[in-house]
Amino acid sequence: MTYLLALDQGTTSSRAIIFNEHGQVQASAQRETQINTPQSGWVEQDAQEIWSSQMAVVQQALASARILAKDIQAIGLTNQRETTIVWDKRNGQPLAPAIIWQDRRAADWCNQLLQQGLQQKIQQTTGLLIDPYFSAGKLVWLLKHIPGLAELAAQGHVAFGTVDSWLIWNLTQGAEHVIEVSNASRTMLMNLQTQSWDEELLQLFQIPASVLPKIISSDHYVADTAAGLLGARLPISGILGDQQSALFGQSCFEPGMAKNTYGTGCFMLFNTGSTLQYSQNKLLSTLAWQCQNQTHYALEGSVFMAGAIVQWLRDGLGIIQQSAEVEQLASQVRDTDGVVLVPAFTGLGAPHWDSDARALLCGMSRGTHKAHIARAALEAIAFQVADVLSAMQSDIQQPLKELRVDGGASCNDMLMQFQADLLNVPVLRPQMRESTAWGAAAMAGLKSGVFNSLNDIADNWQLERAFEPGMGEDQRQAHLQKWQQALKRARSDL
Repeated sequence: MTYLLALDQGTTSSRAIIFNEHGQVQASAQRETQINTPQSGWVEQDAQEIWSSQMAVVQQALASARILAKDIQAIGLTNQRETTIVWDKRNGQPLAPAIIWQDRRAADWCNQLLQQGLQQKIQQTTGLLIDPYFSAGKLVWLLKHIPGLAELAAQGHVAFGTVDSWLIWNLTQGAEHVIEVSNASRTMLMNLQTQSWDEELLQLFQIPASVLPKIISSDHYVADTAAGLLGARLPISGILGDQQSALFGQSCFEPGMAKNTYGTGCFMLFNTGSTLQYSQNKLLSTLAWQCQNQTHYALEGSVFMAGAIVQWLRDGLGIIQQSAEVEQLASQVRDTDGVVLVPAFTGLGAPHWDSDARALLCGMSRGTHKAHIARAALEAIAFQVADVLSAMQSDIQQPLKELRVDGGASCNDMLMQFQADLLNVPVLRPQMRESTAWGAAAMAGLKSGVFNSLNDIADNWQLERAFEPGMGEDQRQAHLQKWQQALKRARSDL
């Protein structure tokens, strides 16, 4: 039996999963990580906790699988993207808290760039829209506000990186300062066409090049883990940002294939192959992966509130005790009876990008009860995904044939059926739901010779259930029209 180890460092937890060569989970371990919000719009983590929790779950997973580290063929790594860490090159100590992707503190800086008319230039160079979401603004903020950091950077002592960079630095005990290319494509500093740091942007943002890691391909053999760390020296040979890793793990290798991950938010990625497709509809152009000397691109749409809406029903309204109860409650009614929820609790993501929009629950009557609201909450997830797909279809002129799904809320049959009905394409749920971790493990397996080709990996993808669209066109349009009306009322530009 061949084993591959995936390190999956996410926003709320660190996980380690051991797979066999068929993509079957042999063991897994998970540890929650603390999120701090010291003031409104700020979201931070302790970089040392990210590292120590990741190491702890690796040991736990090995013990649980009853294998030794030497039995592992290779390590794949996937991570929360855009999160920004700075540390001292001399001793590896963090010089500030890790600033998480959700953090909005760079909003003023982003607004200045917009006022300078730099949107088109930055989109053409990086594929991204100007937003505090990306790493550049976080790094600029740190250099400006952390006492002594700019001076240390000028002396060449500061290392910047995303979570993959930080974990690899520690796994190799400071031997490697690198960033994988799909993660680099989320910094708003990388030229998407050349896959190198853009000197013009570095100059514009006043970021010293000495802080930046070396950009590497997704299937790059980085190094073996440092001696004494895991009980054996293991090759690190597959790295991907989490959403790109889910696209890879879902075997969406061909242009025109797409996946949607239903987590706290929703992330839809559409493979555009070797074509770098710019969006006219406020979607992001991103690098999907670089492996076997080929670069694949994707279009991406991010929805901020998906599973988080169900958490709000549970913690904010108290109409369910456990998140899993939402489907049962929503099933008590045949429809929402006209109730629509627009979940703009933290503004609206793609394709609207309206950070000042606010949540709205409308269409209620005296007959409205909690089952209608629960159903409207699930439908809201599907409506947002439909908006993203509609924008993608306008950009690409290539009809989507099917949507592969993963993430916690993909277990919800009612939601998946409504999603298929709204999109009018089959929604395919695989047997193995660990697409993100599997993507990194599979990439490591490709590099280390466990797999000879992408076809070998695709052979492991197995369907659990296909949700076929069953809604008539008139009914679909009536649903979408009601959603669009509610959306208008929630927007900030009323």
